[in-house]
Amino acid sequence: MKVGMIFECGPQGADKKVCEYLARKLQPEIEIKSVTLDDKPNLINNCGIAAATLLKQGCDRVIIIWDLYPAWRKKGQKPCRKEDSDAIQNALKNAEVSSTNVYLVCIEAELEEWLLHDTSALSSVLSTKAHPVQIRRKLKGGINPKAVLIKLFKEHTGKPYDSLIHGEKIAKEISNLSKLKKCPSFVRFSQKIT
Repeated sequence: MKVGMIFECGPQGADKKVCEYLARKLQPEIEIKSVTLDDKPNLINNCGIAAATLLKQGCDRVIIIWDLYPAWRKKGQKPCRKEDSDAIQNALKNAEVSSTNVYLVCIEAELEEWLLHDTSALSSVLSTKAHPVQIRRKLKGGINPKAVLIKLFKEHTGKPYDSLIHGEKIAKEISNLSKLKKCPSFVRFSQKIT
């Protein structure tokens, strides 16, 4: 199956790397064609054209993936999934994309929420031979899961969390997706992949 994915990140962005990796864990035979649109406003404005292109390139389905609370949000700004979805649907309509094989996946709050669900994977990335880390408590990111990871990395490694490096490392340490399946946005993502 050939799946197109549209992201609100750059070509080497964490969302793209993590979602592609997890999609291959879910569906090893998957062929992925990704389009990165840099940020949420660009994704909302240009996802219709990108989806039309991916469908013309033979994708069986297209998944549009965005963070409800992107890292660049303004303080006090409260995003709305329905407003985002409506704007994306309008962009699809304007690009004359009416396929029932285009799906929307809104990650609440942001990708790092998925990474917090598997504390053993996170512990593995935070650990060194000299300083093993064992996170035993369940982690919740709330509206800023990236801040939780920033704090954990600073506390356990003395280095900052870098989503471009650490996001994919954490994902690659996830051995069993059952913990992630407790996260509603990951469940939706996995349903659209499989």
